[in-house]
Amino acid sequence: MCIRDRADCVSKITSQSLYELKNVSQPLAVDEAVFYLETRIDKESNSYKTSLWRLDLKSQDRTLWLSEDYNPSAIQVSPNQKYLSFLSSFKGDKAQLYLIPLTGGGAFALTDEKQGVTGYLWTANAASLYYQTSHKEEDEDREADSKWPQPTKINRLQHKADGVGLLPEDLTYQVKQVAVASQEISTVLEKDQAFSLQYVSQDESYLLYVDRLDPDDEWVYGASVYEYNIAQKKARLVTGDYPKGSFYFGAVNSDETAFLLSGNDFSHAFVSLENLYLWDRESQEVTSVSVEDKMVGDTIVGDFQQKVTGFPVKWLSNQDFIYPVTDHGKTVLYKGNVQGQNEKVLDEKIHLTGGDLVKANQLVVTYSTLNRPSRLALVDLSKREIKDLYNPNQAFEADHTFADIDSFYYTGANNDQVQGWYVKPLESSDNHPAVVYIHGGPQVNYGESFFHEVQYLAGAGYGVVMLNPHGGNSYGQEFVATILGDYGNKDYEDIMLGTDYVLNQYPNIDPDRLFVAGGSYGGFMTNWIVGHTNRFKAAVTQRSISNWVSFYGTSDVGAFFVEFQLQADLSRAEDLWRMSPIAYAGQSTTPLLVLHGQEDLRCPQEQGEQMYIAMKKAGVDTKLVLYPNSSHGLSRQGLPNLRIERLEEIKAWFDHYAGLQ
Repeated sequence: MCIRDRADCVSKITSQSLYELKNVSQPLAVDEAVFYLETRIDKESNSYKTSLWRLDLKSQDRTLWLSEDYNPSAIQVSPNQKYLSFLSSFKGDKAQLYLIPLTGGGAFALTDEKQGVTGYLWTANAASLYYQTSHKEEDEDREADSKWPQPTKINRLQHKADGVGLLPEDLTYQVKQVAVASQEISTVLEKDQAFSLQYVSQDESYLLYVDRLDPDDEWVYGASVYEYNIAQKKARLVTGDYPKGSFYFGAVNSDETAFLLSGNDFSHAFVSLENLYLWDRESQEVTSVSVEDKMVGDTIVGDFQQKVTGFPVKWLSNQDFIYPVTDHGKTVLYKGNVQGQNEKVLDEKIHLTGGDLVKANQLVVTYSTLNRPSRLALVDLSKREIKDLYNPNQAFEADHTFADIDSFYYTGANNDQVQGWYVKPLESSDNHPAVVYIHGGPQVNYGESFFHEVQYLAGAGYGVVMLNPHGGNSYGQEFVATILGDYGNKDYEDIMLGTDYVLNQYPNIDPDRLFVAGGSYGGFMTNWIVGHTNRFKAAVTQRSISNWVSFYGTSDVGAFFVEFQLQADLSRAEDLWRMSPIAYAGQSTTPLLVLHGQEDLRCPQEQGEQMYIAMKKAGVDTKLVLYPNSSHGLSRQGLPNLRIERLEEIKAWFDHYAGLQ
């Protein structure tokens, strides 16, 4: 379909555009070349396909290194630059560790773990790799017999995970070492609960891993870094100066004297901003070294990128390092040093989705913008310039038009400045409908990143309002902590004030055809809105929360989330009920479409069902759509056909009430 009155006649972005768009990720600099992953959606197989490519930085020539058959992820290069390593489920459903020579030749597997490999690290001498797997105590020869099902016995608080399901109680979690030459495997570390391998020392005398702050107390929230002496088989706490909080390994300088850890001290409970900490291994001191009141890391949400890892912390020398900050909806790069001095070195309207150091003052990155789905580029830190290397969507962008998007600030709750974006409909007209979209989290944020869903709706004639209300990240600690224990107050006020602002600034929006939609926390807020105002013509709630009392015991993170976010537990059920949208559903008159994944363990299906039944009881027009084989991330990593069906279901609901059908 072409845009009217355009001589060049380009196409709108549709739901089916997902099959045409590609994204690049995990750039890896090796000599004068860059390796990267390219991912597309294959319609025939209804799956995601990833290939590995090499781009020569001098000639700009691209070479296919691994086909989609391997579907590689977690790519690394050996320290001697002899091999490229990756994870692949090429020969089964469990990922295994593979190598492919950089001089050419076929890929070969190093592991054949029944439970698969979840992560790995190279040793400094490139002679071996350390990897993570698990082992299940069972009769290896016994086949599962559907005639004799066995009960699931649960003893742990954290017994399930969204996208995974029930967690086996009888797993032993392991770190193993595999030699490259002989492929001999030995077990280095075993624990009866999940942990995360983070670093292996150059001399292989110790490793760093992350485990719960108090492994013996499952009700204590937080993660800590531990140093494990391999010979002595003893672990000691690295972050012991912080009795609360969560910490992870970031990067280490070349002489292993200074370690960068990302994390927070839990000073603002669950919503404490991530900082960068320096661990001096000799003195054992841990100190904060990042810029104050900024969120270290990536909190920008989108619905398009696949296999992205975010921009990593990188050492530039033994004294200096570079790291990402999410600031006002964009990725900003800072240069810091061991003395705690920081300077901004890149500040563009982009979302950095990956990166690597090519040489001093030069980075290779993958990035996205509001109107650029995904690109591979070089960053010159001395000139603060970005130069594109490869655009996987060049042909698509030439044949399609993207919506114009305005960024703005308005005065919200507490007289704070709140950021938003207005995505204009492609065919501008007086009295056009518009949708207010609310992000999840809530400790994330919209930003300068491509969003296929809003471009699709803009192509269908809708304006789209994207707001970052209180409770979201990228605007400082006070802003994100405002709604703790008080959901549905200042955040709701922000959304209403933002809606008023947009209607005033864009008078061609029809106020009688105004819609609202959101997922996860955004689904909670949509449910809350329809119980507190009738100003929206219709609404769509997705993977939502409706009842905090039941959420506490049914979500895979319910107990922690409710206690730390809402500052209450089941002993204060009346407070949880007061903040539950279902308590106000009886006063709603807004037609509500309820969308939910049947395997969602983050916001379980029962949450959507409760809202649906409550709206039925209130006599409000409502519809429940359940998606099979779909966890919480349906709109981002779900089965492609269901993602597209979901988009079309949303549009059909809006079209009906907008009078466009």
